[in-house]
Amino acid sequence: MHQFRMGEAARLLGVSVDTVRRWADQGRLETARTPGGHREVAGTELARLAIELGDEPTPDSRGVSARNRFPGLITRVVKDTVMAQVEIQAGPHRIVSLISAEAVDALGLEPGAPAVASIKSTNVVIEKG
Repeated sequence: MHQFRMGEAARLLGVSVDTVRRWADQGRLETARTPGGHREVAGTELARLAIELGDEPTPDSRGVSARNRFPGLITRVVKDTVMAQVEIQAGPHRIVSLISAEAVDALGLEPGAPAVASIKSTNVVIEKG
């Protein structure tokens, strides 16, 4: 069974270590102590919480069928006459989208602007971490 230190759990859930500790103290996340006194989270327990967190609706997701929404900041826009490449930094994730140049102009997409990448795909590649 996989065990994760509090910092690893925080990174995987996309929250701060303090948040993970607070959830553990509140009983929302079950932890165990190592022989050295450090807290660890079982992978199955972390997965349970990740599912719970994923089921919580976000204020900006009402009326949208795509659940995989990544709010972030536009870092780069490369545009020609027909198509454009838009890069968004969403936390530790770099998301690149190819959209029409017309859509970039209509939405006013430019570096430094906030944006949300909504991903809905039938093909997802999984790599062992």
